[in-house]
Amino acid sequence: MVLAFGLTVSGCSPLYVLRAAYEEGKILWRREPITDFIEKPGTDADTKEKLGLVLAVRDYADKTLKMNVGGSYSSYSYVDRPDLTYILTAVPKTELKPYTWWFLFVGRVPYKGYFSVEDANRATAELQREGYDTIIRTAAAFSTLGWFDDPLLSNLLRYDEVTLANVIFHELLHNTLYVKGSAAFNESLANFVGGHAAIDFFHDKFGEGSAEHQRAVLAWQGELEFANFLEGVTNTLNALYASNIPLEDKLRLREEVFARSKREWVRRFADPETYRSRNFLQQPFNNAVIIQYTLYLKNLKLFEALYDAEGKSLTRLIDSIREAVSKGGEPFEQLQALIDRRRTSS
Repeated sequence: MVLAFGLTVSGCSPLYVLRAAYEEGKILWRREPITDFIEKPGTDADTKEKLGLVLAVRDYADKTLKMNVGGSYSSYSYVDRPDLTYILTAVPKTELKPYTWWFLFVGRVPYKGYFSVEDANRATAELQREGYDTIIRTAAAFSTLGWFDDPLLSNLLRYDEVTLANVIFHELLHNTLYVKGSAAFNESLANFVGGHAAIDFFHDKFGEGSAEHQRAVLAWQGELEFANFLEGVTNTLNALYASNIPLEDKLRLREEVFARSKREWVRRFADPETYRSRNFLQQPFNNAVIIQYTLYLKNLKLFEALYDAEGKSLTRLIDSIREAVSKGGEPFEQLQALIDRRRTSS
């Protein structure tokens, strides 16, 4: 297992490979079947309910959505710290193009995970000295892309039922369809599928208009709203960075864009109860912050257009995208070409 996991991160230093393999090994070593954990004396009712939900979600993903579920999320693993990893993103100060790291099998990705905040901070300081904007965020889950049967990690139980279901669907989509070297496409597609799958799941489980179904619908509407807002911000910043003005003027004007954007989000949309809004407003703005969010919210309208064309069937959407991207090329361009062909033939 250590050798196999090490291969996935062989573009990094030997110490990083060993630490990553060690941490993944701990997670896998601690796995126990969810069905067994539910029956353990002392397992509280809320935990039992959420673990039962996880089993129902993976069953729905397997039988209804035809995802590559395998043994993922059939087991439970205790994590001995509140945050599993610390994710570093770095971006030049006058360009919305993230710094990337290379990993075997997955290609270049615009973030890197660390298992201690000290390691993340050291890497951040080095990139800042090189002139990059940076941000560190925490992550409570990740996918091994089907290499291993990912367990449910204990720290995911802190989420409400709708968020928990969304996360599971999101990660299982990575097991099902992953385009090497195309992080924004992979994450945005997984975000789209996770949001819509949660809506469908709670609709089928509790009924149209149930509290859970309504929360899933509102959560996705919030994602679309936030994506549209960020699209406007990135368009403004890209125009500024492409302009023929001195560097100091670009740096000064971008701070004005950041401040104006934050005020606009507060005025128009911000809901203190929504996850992305809360985190978005509680941090200083820079290019890395913008990229961190747009990686998960890019071109959602394209996915929505194809979803509609496929009769609002996630299974058909995934199959169509898999076929389109299998031909190679930039995946968003392949997606747009697929949508254009559908419109022409209709």
